[in-house]
Amino acid sequence: MKIYKIEDGALIEHKDTYYKLTDDWDHIINRPYLHNFLKEKIADIKPNGDGLPFRDSVKPPIGNQEIWAAGVTYYRSKKARMEESQDAGGADFYDKVYDAERPELFFKAMANRTVGSRSSVYIRRDSTWNVPEPELTLFINSEGSIQGYTIGNDMSSRIIEGENPLYLPQAKVYEKCAGLGPCIYVPKEPIATDTLIEIEILRGTTTIFQGEVAIDQMKRKHTELVEFLFRECEFPFGCFLMTGTGIVPPDDFTLEVGDEVRIAISNIGTLINYIDTK
Repeated sequence: MKIYKIEDGALIEHKDTYYKLTDDWDHIINRPYLHNFLKEKIADIKPNGDGLPFRDSVKPPIGNQEIWAAGVTYYRSKKARMEESQDAGGADFYDKVYDAERPELFFKAMANRTVGSRSSVYIRRDSTWNVPEPELTLFINSEGSIQGYTIGNDMSSRIIEGENPLYLPQAKVYEKCAGLGPCIYVPKEPIATDTLIEIEILRGTTTIFQGEVAIDQMKRKHTELVEFLFRECEFPFGCFLMTGTGIVPPDDFTLEVGDEVRIAISNIGTLINYIDTK
């Protein structure tokens, strides 16, 4: 089951049929047993005859939630972070956090800095090395329970973080720094561990990078990341947590204005973002 945010409510997709809800978005998604709630809702309403509206009208699936992100959760990410920060003497930090009990967690964005599918994300104008980071993203309700999954594009300025790990907030947090969508996937059971994350980056009609990784390559469990995030934070509307990337382009790659980034995750869909600057 999937739920899409639209201008005047939400659309639930179930078995290729769509059902419209006009309730407040935060009220719809922030609850326990979201799958059961949506299933009960669609039993009482007629299918939406128009189906899914024009894709450009689908909004990022976020209301008043915060987006947080985890780092160095895949070995490939650890290796890349160590390489980019070696000259600055920061490589050991990433090596240590990969094996530490406490994960790396950081604030990423709220709705005002987040875009949905078929919208533009930004690269920083003061950075010469910019990459997308394709990530499975958890939706967690205010009680700290994972209720759904979406796709996250954690835009990152690698040269800024590589200069000094303390620059991470500037490398990660800026206008239109996060892509999210196209929906929230709400399965009855937790997402399969062999679920694939795939990315393709197009420059014009040419594929300039592609890669894939299964989420079972993560070092940490989703519930472990959630437990640390909720230890001293409250999220009255729930929150999103990007779980880290296991796909890193080569060091000679950087995004350019006009590039198209396609991130696909099994059962969720495809998040499409275009690259631009402020």
